[in-house]
Amino acid sequence: MAGEYDLDFRECPEAYRYDASEKGVFKVQPYKEELLPNWAFRDEGAAEAAVEALRGAYETYRADEEFVGMDMVRKYLQMGFTRAMRYAKYPGGQKYADDGAKREPRQWADPEKRAAAVVFRDAWQTLTDDPAYQRLKERHQDTVYDPTVSPMADG
Repeated sequence: MAGEYDLDFRECPEAYRYDASEKGVFKVQPYKEELLPNWAFRDEGAAEAAVEALRGAYETYRADEEFVGMDMVRKYLQMGFTRAMRYAKYPGGQKYADDGAKREPRQWADPEKRAAAVVFRDAWQTLTDDPAYQRLKERHQDTVYDPTVSPMADG
């Protein structure tokens, strides 16, 4: 039995369910294969290079009015921000101690990761403010048979 992620979302964009979270970022093909190699957040320079590559992919998807690809770029930018911030606030990115207790975030445990997070945050905001993104998101949501059901719910 084929799962929901066993298909090519470029060929079947109607199967993609918009979700404002990062869910599905490591599953939706062929976008994962195209975008993941460009994604890095170890420091500000890596984040800037990642954002530049992701923006290039976004512009290609935008020119083709390929909303799923555009939204996957948004997810990678969002994930760059959230992951970099986790490492910026918590030593080694570890939110929980070995005993399972939540650690208190530091201000800033890793300033390089904080700088990377800002790069991703700004690019993420620019993308979500793009009128073409908003228009194509609305059009996409109007074409899916049940926008309240998200196959991305399992991550």
